[in-house]
Amino acid sequence: MIQFSIKDLERISGVKAHTIRIWEQRYKIIRPQRSDTNIRSYTHEDLQRILNISVLNNHGMKISRIAKLNDRQIQEEVARIVVQKATSDGGMDALIMSMMDLNGELFEEIIDRFIEQNGFLTTIEQLIYPFFEKLGFLWQTGTVNAAQEHFVSNLIRQKVLVAIDGIRVTPVDGQKSFLLFLPQGEWHEISLLIYSYILRNAGHKVIYIGQNVPYKDIVQICTLANPDVLVTMITNPFTSGTLQEYVHRLSQDFSTKSILISGYQLLIESIGFPDNTIFFKDLNSFKKAL
Repeated sequence: MIQFSIKDLERISGVKAHTIRIWEQRYKIIRPQRSDTNIRSYTHEDLQRILNISVLNNHGMKISRIAKLNDRQIQEEVARIVVQKATSDGGMDALIMSMMDLNGELFEEIIDRFIEQNGFLTTIEQLIYPFFEKLGFLWQTGTVNAAQEHFVSNLIRQKVLVAIDGIRVTPVDGQKSFLLFLPQGEWHEISLLIYSYILRNAGHKVIYIGQNVPYKDIVQICTLANPDVLVTMITNPFTSGTLQEYVHRLSQDFSTKSILISGYQLLIESIGFPDNTIFFKDLNSFKKAL
């Protein structure tokens, strides 16, 4: 049986550990198990309950009232908020719950309802992208496992691909052209697909060559298509050469082009960026760099 620490509950739910302790002691909303050394541990059911309570509390329901509800009543109230209101904060917690349970039907229902009420672009900006930012944090801290990450990544990848296929915006004359790729050894393309959707939806021409692209192929594509801007992401550590060398090589070999670059490795390493290279850390900074 999977056990969670109080810090795990805090990371996943966003509820401070101190608040969780108060809720335990004052309202008995969960009852943690304790080790011989008095360290708290929590079950999967405890995590679900905290996530549900967090949704209700964030939507104005007092904890004293929530404490009087049974599990079924709590779940019904959460379902009403998430499905009917399709709010990003309630949706986020519900997506996390469905990921932990590997519940694909609920995961897709939440996203589909949010798209129906807000449109796909708003869904990306307010729900999907923030969810992936939180997922990345949970992955780094070991709170979620690889199976859960792959499960939701594939579900969202399908949604983004369908949305891209449905774009009927014709590229506008005079708009920039963008080449999107991941370097060799990089496979996590969800964010790159999201950037592709945003660019296409704005009327830009997009050349998407995807994952694990050898450097020589990037050179060949640039020679043939002559894009104005290169967009790439670097998540994994470099095994051939250094990250700084790769950034400088891109800048020098494509000196007449703008290069937009992002990714976890660029956050944790001290990298110098040449004049034609712009680092963006999130969706907002990507849009500002266009």
